[in-house]
Amino acid sequence: MSLENTTLATSKVEDKPISEVKAERPKPCCVCLDQKQARDECMLVSEDGRKQCADLIQEYKNCMKGYGFNV
Repeated sequence: MSLENTTLATSKVEDKPISEVKAERPKPCCVCLDQKQARDECMLVSEDGRKQCADLIQEYKNCMKGYGFNV
């Protein structure tokens, strides 16, 4: 029995390869589109976007976290 066969035999069945986990997660550009648009529009028209758009920025961050992205 080779070392490869031993490794495969002792690995957990429920563990997924990293590439498979990444494939299941959507791309960041394809999620939270409404929140992103609202945030971007607010930032463009505001004099002080960080302060005036803080609620929209936080809403976008929370949405992205829901998909597993840390922004």
